[in-house]
Amino acid sequence: MKRKRQYTDEHAAAGVDAELPAIETWPNRFGRYEIEIVMPEFTSVCPKTGLPDHGTLRLVYTPGKNCLELKSLKMYMLAYRNLGIFQENVVNRFLADVVKAAQPREATVIGDFASRGGISTRITATYRRKNKVS
Repeated sequence: MKRKRQYTDEHAAAGVDAELPAIETWPNRFGRYEIEIVMPEFTSVCPKTGLPDHGTLRLVYTPGKNCLELKSLKMYMLAYRNLGIFQENVVNRFLADVVKAAQPREATVIGDFASRGGISTRITATYRRKNKVS
């Protein structure tokens, strides 16, 4: 007996292409070093159930020519608050937008989402620039 699928392609794609605030940058004045940004009050919404997802996002990156401007990153993060998007898509979208804005040498986003229904989730997405030139 074939079971009916409860999640649709629309659920899976929800929020992936949503318009979010721009992440601004400023010129990096130094060489190689690592920056870690912790966002312990991240929230979004499950696109199927409408229930809130809470967690901590951790961004660790090695800047290239640009650093992320923190206020614009905060406004970007807050835009997820009412956005229906799966946790896996949050982490991958966040990473893609950071890479697009700042073009870092390396970046990792870790989403450590709070338990819901007895299950917690940790998702990690990593980017490494192929061309190592600043």
